[in-house]
Amino acid sequence: MGALLVVGSTAACITPDDDAATSTDASTDASTDASTDASTESAPTESAPNEATDPPATAPPATEPTATATTSTTTPTMTPTRSYDFSTVDLIVEQFVAERALTGAGLVVVDRDDGIVHEQYWGGFGPERVSLIASASKMIVAGVLMRLDDQGVLDVDAPVAEAVEWGAGNPDITPAQLVSNSSGLVGLLPNPGYAPYVCQFLPQGDLQNCATSIFTTIDDDDDDIIDPDTEFRYGGGQWQVAGALAEAVSGRSWAELIDDTYVRPCGVDSLGFNNHWTQFGSIGFAYPAEFDGDPSALADTANPNMEGGAYITAPDYAQLLLMHLRDGRCGDVQVLSADALAQMHADRIGDVYGGSAGGSGYGMGWWIDRASGRLTDPGAYGAVPWLDLGNGHGAYLVVEADASTGAALAGELFGPVADAITAGRAGSTSTSTTDGS
Repeated sequence: MGALLVVGSTAACITPDDDAATSTDASTDASTDASTDASTESAPTESAPNEATDPPATAPPATEPTATATTSTTTPTMTPTRSYDFSTVDLIVEQFVAERALTGAGLVVVDRDDGIVHEQYWGGFGPERVSLIASASKMIVAGVLMRLDDQGVLDVDAPVAEAVEWGAGNPDITPAQLVSNSSGLVGLLPNPGYAPYVCQFLPQGDLQNCATSIFTTIDDDDDDIIDPDTEFRYGGGQWQVAGALAEAVSGRSWAELIDDTYVRPCGVDSLGFNNHWTQFGSIGFAYPAEFDGDPSALADTANPNMEGGAYITAPDYAQLLLMHLRDGRCGDVQVLSADALAQMHADRIGDVYGGSAGGSGYGMGWWIDRASGRLTDPGAYGAVPWLDLGNGHGAYLVVEADASTGAALAGELFGPVADAITAGRAGSTSTSTTDGS
């Protein structure tokens, strides 16, 4: 997602070491999977709604950790079983950060067997820095729905109308269509500030009322919606509907669902959701510097933004990737079934209705590069997670900039990261290329 209008609040100050890049080659327990070419398919550009309403209602915060100053070292959680050389990768990032005058960057690389095999930070970034990740939130949201499907609480292929009363407004739409951007509802483009759905960007109110409004505004959006599974429409209110549906069928708040699904089983304490888009008083797609790694700078909300409201540290996002790579397990806990992951990673828009997203495929929360098979879930602020399921590795890149910056750097890293993984497994030194292949 792109940045949207935001109301100010004071961010806590973090004073990282701007000079030192820090790195760790380590191995951890967790799981993750997926990979898509962010250099060719990053999140669509968005502009901000220009509406604000009453002061935000106070509600339980969505798993909001207290940010601390970034540090200059990272302690490995396990002893690596193989030796990996990511020096070529690190040089690419170091040069890119300098050339673009970025405030910093972070990169965590994961291997299905060895866990976290490389972790490095540049500039003001460190392992404890919490970043807003915009659309890199989507695979997280889709996973919550798939867990409920695993539990028999929700059928992702049955109409929303069978689960909630307000679903009657669009009786044929299913949860799987919502999280594959295939519901037929209005997406982010060409008008992110589409009036009938604008509540998705506001911290006021709650998720249930916002979703009900989006799903029952037949008179307002009837001329703009189309039949489900006929066209790929990225983002928008359909994701807010998906989150509200999860709350309704489970009887849990979104914060509780995130805690149940990810935080407790995977130990990702930094993960939370909010609705920051109108909280910092600026308009555009640039990263809101006022956040400054501190979720407490945001007002509590009962209406977290689903498609782009998550925040997390780099090592914690890496644990989610490992969960995908390890057949849905975080340690000994089965978070998602293998079948759920297969559905998330499959090119649903291509398989179901022959759809295309600018030449790419799309699953449930994941872009799919149809040439390489790489899965990605890039965000408007430059976060780019990716997975190579066939090769059993993935990575999480974070910058606090914009989508094009993150996509450009990720495109330079895909090939060298894969080369370093392959060389490490073979017990040789990597001879990474730099063409992003």
